[in-house]
Amino acid sequence: MIIIPAVDIRQGKCVRLTQGKIDQETIYSNDPVFIAKMWQAKGAKRLHIIDLDGAFSSKTQSIEILENIRKSVDAVIQFGGGVRSIEIIDQLVKLGIDKIILGTIIIYNPDIVRKAVSKYGEKIIAAVDVINDKVAIGGWKEITEVESADILDRISKMDIKELIVTDIAKDGAMKGPNVKMVEKIAKSTDLRVIASGGISSLEDINKIKKLKKHGVIGMIIGKALYNETIKFEDALLGVRS
Repeated sequence: MIIIPAVDIRQGKCVRLTQGKIDQETIYSNDPVFIAKMWQAKGAKRLHIIDLDGAFSSKTQSIEILENIRKSVDAVIQFGGGVRSIEIIDQLVKLGIDKIILGTIIIYNPDIVRKAVSKYGEKIIAAVDVINDKVAIGGWKEITEVESADILDRISKMDIKELIVTDIAKDGAMKGPNVKMVEKIAKSTDLRVIASGGISSLEDINKIKKLKKHGVIGMIIGKALYNETIKFEDALLGVRS
């Protein structure tokens, strides 16, 4: 099971939001490239990089920063935020991005998703962000009437193999993940699942680790790593033991 540090970018800085709210932002660094290099130096094999400006504006904004990160680290990069056209997907692939996260367009433009999967296969991964069992899109600004079960059915028919699932209510709240939701989703699909949202202790890591038998392959951790509620080295030991 893999531990994936989150590197969220807004206005050129590395930040963390609570439940996706801009007015609850903490700036951790003015240099996201340095942060990406730091996580790799600590042992990260995969990085979760999100362009928050792109997510909020519907168009990826942080291409230059992303390119500099790609040149600076060898780790697998999974990137999302405003990726809503095949042209942007093509550009990201040319930059050498390993995994491209699609969320909003799964609902609004499924044809683009199918085209991207046809071209790039397992480079395309899905993100499902949920609050009260409803799917949120557009940087979590819009709560749809689509239920998580329905979106999972759509994703499975698109031949996507990997899924990031986030409980928005838990994200950045430092109160533990929604283990039951992750388990339910993992059991209901053949997708490889990555858990996200609220992981804030070694106990939380152990709870997610136990879901490996249901197809959970990893977890994304953000604020807890930056606040050192969890030390990255301890997180790695936790999933290896």
